Amino acid sequence: MNTMLLLAPGLILGAYLLGSISSAILVCRLLGLPDPRSEGSGNPGATNVLRIGGRRGKRAAAITLLGDSLKGLLPMLAAHALGAAPLVLALVGLAAFLGHLYPVFFAFRGGKGVATALGVQFGLYWPIGLGVAAIWLFVARGLRISSAAALTSMALAPALVWGLWPLRGDGDTGMLVAMQGLITLLLFWRHRSNIRNLLSGTEGRIETGPGPG
Repeated sequence: MNTMLLLAPGLILGAYLLGSISSAILVCRLLGLPDPRSEGSGNPGATNVLRIGGRRGKRAAAITLLGDSLKGLLPMLAAHALGAAPLVLALVGLAAFLGHLYPVFFAFRGGKGVATALGVQFGLYWPIGLGVAAIWLFVARGLRISSAAALTSMALAPALVWGLWPLRGDGDTGMLVAMQGLITLLLFWRHRSNIRNLLSGTEGRIETGPGPG
């Protein structure tokens, strides 16, 4: 029996469980900050942690951003190291992302997934992640709106996967594009209130600090 057939379920489950660890909630608890689910926008992500963190907001947001990114990056690196096929890579990446959105450890109340999606993209193939991050930075610097940067970069992410994935053949690229397409759709769904605010011109702007999420 193919060893990967035995390892794949563990990789996928492990990715979901790691994704379910909420960096924002844990960081806020450790630093004595309010629960990000009940303050600010109510989203357990780096941008909201920055918003509610006061003087410690920048540090707390940076740690949250790193933690959320690693939840996507580490499972993908592990899958690559074990020689996972593109289908398994796609399922591992999707599982990590779903863990962040619907964390089993936090009553399935998770974040919007931008940083974790970016971690998945860097773990899949670093030029893809770099391309998405560059688009995010370009839009964020121009518009000073985090959600607009996130939505634009993730809307273009499937095209980047298609264009930059180096190991083409046998539909492999299509599987990975489909994974990213599903991640993008879920991310847009989670940002539906932000989209309404963008359309009405009431979406908040970035005041200071980095941070998708």
